[in-house]
Amino acid sequence: MSKTGVRIMKQACDPKEAEDRTLPYSCYLVSYLVDGTTTYDLATTGGVVELFDYYWDLYKKDFLEFKQTEGRINPKLWVDPNAPKAKKGK
Repeated sequence: MSKTGVRIMKQACDPKEAEDRTLPYSCYLVSYLVDGTTTYDLATTGGVVELFDYYWDLYKKDFLEFKQTEGRINPKLWVDPNAPKAKKGK
């Protein structure tokens, strides 16, 4: 996570990706405008206030909304499938 406590999991994604139940339950679908086009991000955070502040600081009036995804996994137990695998020691 960054200093703000917000971790962008996917930028400019399809909103249908928020229906994935293997996401952590702290994951949100964020919508905002870029050049008049609605764009979506998947972001996770410890609290919604940090998420709002982060996107408001970036997009101001172009920030539209955020809503919780269908994720069901405890964030402490969730493993990012795109993360590099740890090397096993001898």
